[in-house]
This record gives sequence, structure tokens and C-alpha cells, in this order.
Amino acid sequence: MKLLAGPCVIESEENIFTIAKALEKYQEDATIDFYFKASFDKANRTSLDSFRGLGMEKGLEILQKVKDDFGYKIVTDVHESIQVEPVAKVVDMLQIPAFLCRQTDLLVACAKTDKEVNIKKGQFINPPDMRYSVMKVLKTRGCDEVSYENAQKHGIYLTERGSSFGYGNIVVDMRSLVIMREFAPVIFDATHSVQMPGALGGKTGGDSSMVPYLASAAAAVGVDGFFFETHFDPSCALSDGPNMVKLDELEKLIEKIKKIQAIK
Repeated sequence: MKLLAGPCVIESEENIFTIAKALEKYQEDATIDFYFKASFDKANRTSLDSFRGLGMEKGLEILQKVKDDFGYKIVTDVHESIQVEPVAKVVDMLQIPAFLCRQTDLLVACAKTDKEVNIKKGQFINPPDMRYSVMKVLKTRGCDEVSYENAQKHGIYLTERGSSFGYGNIVVDMRSLVIMREFAPVIFDATHSVQMPGALGGKTGGDSSMVPYLASAAAAVGVDGFFFETHFDPSCALSDGPNMVKLDELEKLIEKIKKIQAIK
């Protein structure tokens, strides 16, 4: 099982290392393929006044230190094609944000690297249409047939993070996990799936109490991995705090997921 976990954004080097240290148990777990996740820039914040991060240069410096000190594989977001080359020198997996999942130049730039590519499904996208995003990466890498096996071979993943349901709400249609898994390995992002966009007056809200239920349902349906944003104190997190899982609650949730998967 792949596990992508870490804070939403790099708030400071001290915070990152505190969280990274708390996640060591997953690196040591032979049943888990662990990736440390943190963003150097949150370019799609609701408000111009919202905290975005420390920027690419400082952010990559910190992620490299995490990689060197803990031996973690790293995943982070890229928002523009020009970011891909420098980011790929540090990370093991390039992540395409949901709002950019159809951005051809960005997908092609990521495909031209030797890194894994995680494409987050847009909140506005019909799940079957995500095959075309997968196709852009595969074709750039010299493969003309879209299939689960080919996507897996080329390190391409799709992440389900819910779909817009009216204004200010996101829901997860569990059918999308089955549909998208026909043509790519699927990771379930349980924390972004409980977001409530714009609910906090210029900021995104959320309901983290629903995370364990959605993660359990996804485990029962069948996925290839999970994505959790986590923090030692979500109430003071500078981005996405309302939908984060506390570090001391994540271990219990992972164990529950393992038990559900074992039934299958």
C-alpha cells in the first residue's frame, strides 16, 4: 500500500522536521510504500492574503534535508512547467494539483522526467475522462495504450479527492475508484475529500471527523494507496487545518485500513 502523508504546506523547517519525525513508523513498516508530502507553494489558495508557503527554492532545500535525514521518498506539487525540472531533482513523485489535471504542458513536462506522476482528479471532472490525462503522460513516455498495467509500469497514479456538489461542498462517489482503476492505480485522498471550499469566508473549511469513514469505505472498495494531510495541531495549521488528521490519530486509522484490506 502506498501512503502519501505530511502537512499541506511547508510552514517552517522546524514544523516540517517535527512532523517528519512523527511519521518514521511508516517508513519502517514493510507493508507500506511511504512518501513524505509537503508543498513548497499553495498557488491555488482562495484568498490573496492566505499563506502560500516558503517558495520553491527554500521549500526544496527543506525537502532535500528531510530526504537526507530520514531517507523518505518525497512528493510535492508542481503548478507550472518551469517548476518541473528543478523539483524533479529533489522529489521522487511529481504531483499535479486537481485544478490543473488537464493542463497539457504541465503533464507533458512531468512525463519527460523519470519521476512518478500523481495526477489529482479535478473536482469538476467526470471520472472516466481522467483517462485522457493518463494518456498524455503515457504517450509522452512512448506508450500508446492506456491501461492499469501500463500506468503502473510508468509510475502514473490518479488520486480521488471528491467532486464538487453544488457550492461549498464536496462529495465522494465511490464508483469513481472502480472506474478510474480500470486505467490507472488509484490513491484515495481522504483529507481533501472532506473540504468545504470557501466555507470560512475566503478560506476553505472542512470536517475532519469524516476522514476515517471515507478512508474505510475506500479501503473496502479497493484502492492502491492513501493520501492524508497531517499535522501535530491542525487548529494552528496555516493551510487546510479543518480537514487534516492529527498525527496521533493517523496511526489508529492506518491500522483500521489494514484490517479492512486484510478481509479482502
